[in-house]
Amino acid sequence: MKTITVYLVRHGQTYFNKFNRMQGWSDSPLTAAGIAGAEEAAQRLKHLTFTHAYSSDTTRAMRTCEVILGKNMNTTVPYTTTPFFREVFYGYFEGADSAQTWYEVGAPHGAPSFKELVAQYGIDKSKDFMNAIDPFHDAETATQYWTRIGKGFKMLREQNRNGDNVLLVSHGTTIRSIVEKFGQGRFDVTVAPRNASVTKIQLTDQGIDVLSYNQLKVF
Repeated sequence: MKTITVYLVRHGQTYFNKFNRMQGWSDSPLTAAGIAGAEEAAQRLKHLTFTHAYSSDTTRAMRTCEVILGKNMNTTVPYTTTPFFREVFYGYFEGADSAQTWYEVGAPHGAPSFKELVAQYGIDKSKDFMNAIDPFHDAETATQYWTRIGKGFKMLREQNRNGDNVLLVSHGTTIRSIVEKFGQGRFDVTVAPRNASVTKIQLTDQGIDVLSYNQLKVF
């Protein structure tokens, strides 16, 4: 197959981001700063020609993608929304205070914050820890998560056999998870990708390569 270059954008700031709430499959609107961030991302990407655009099927990702496409000269790009690239599902903890939630998840393991959890155990382990203490055990496990994401990458490969550039708007922990898994330890995933930042990856015959992470620059 030809190489597919994916410009992986985190959605613009939402009210749950502003209020530091757990936002996985739940949703909240973009703030004014979030819309401005999406517009800035569009300016950073405007020199590129995309053959296909994708976003998760959450409102915040779709709205960000629509802003980017609306500001881009090429407005005829095919656009697909998909559940495959949603954020991690936090189950019982959806909408809860983020700092308190990660304390409850990580403190029993000696890591009372998400940053410490990631540093000590990795992002996938944090998913399994959360599932274990979710009273309904609905929070997504690492296995469940990667089964879903794997379907997303399969779709990208099947729909872009000629390669070229693809836009994908997704979410903070999803982007971190991809970078941790495929970045070969070259990027600091204890630092969250900023809203409207761009992470660049390539899909090749050999697998997935991470070229850059959490960038706010012109591409």
